[in-house]
Amino acid sequence: MNTSIAIFLVVGVVFGLATVSQRHLYSEGPAHRGADDTLGAKILWVLTCTFLWPLMLLSRLFALWHRRAEARRVRVAATPSSRRTPRSPPR
Repeated sequence: MNTSIAIFLVVGVVFGLATVSQRHLYSEGPAHRGADDTLGAKILWVLTCTFLWPLMLLSRLFALWHRRAEARRVRVAATPSSRRTPRSPPR
């Protein structure tokens, strides 16, 4: 049991260290890149990720999915109407 807890915490520390430069993409981080680059803020980020890394990972995956869907929607909206496939009228 202690081994699994230690592994959980180590994975969280590694996740926090890997994402410290991307803190602005998470709701727990600063509003924009470079807003709070102090050592204390980075340590707090790593400590937060140590315990909450599964939730942070899920929120990041959702954000990536949401961005991809939004980009697809914008791309379809920007396509000229003549290039869109015509739909047959309802009968």
